Amino acid sequence: MNSYLIPANSKKSMLKFGAFTTTDLIIFGCGIGISFLLLMFLPVEQFMFAIIAILPGLICGFLVFPVPNYHNVRTVIKNAWEFYTTRQRYIWKGWCFEDGETGKK
Repeated sequence: MNSYLIPANSKKSMLKFGAFTTTDLIIFGCGIGISFLLLMFLPVEQFMFAIIAILPGLICGFLVFPVPNYHNVRTVIKNAWEFYTTRQRYIWKGWCFEDGETGKK
């Protein structure tokens, strides 16, 4: 009996820490780095400047956050953008339709 069982999470082994691609880690690292630089140079005693300083890290963290049925939030945004900005053409190939050929028997 030659049957193989492939685990559902077999692609996770190709990801860093089981959830991130190299691009995701670069994006997150850049956001955290910019946040650290802003924390050093802005007067974070004021609430507004503190929020501005941590905002790049929060935004990048949100973009690479894993979500079910997609890789991460960045992928969801990219797919939604492509869906709404490209022309959609759906071809019906069902069992109850004659594929556009009417009258032929």
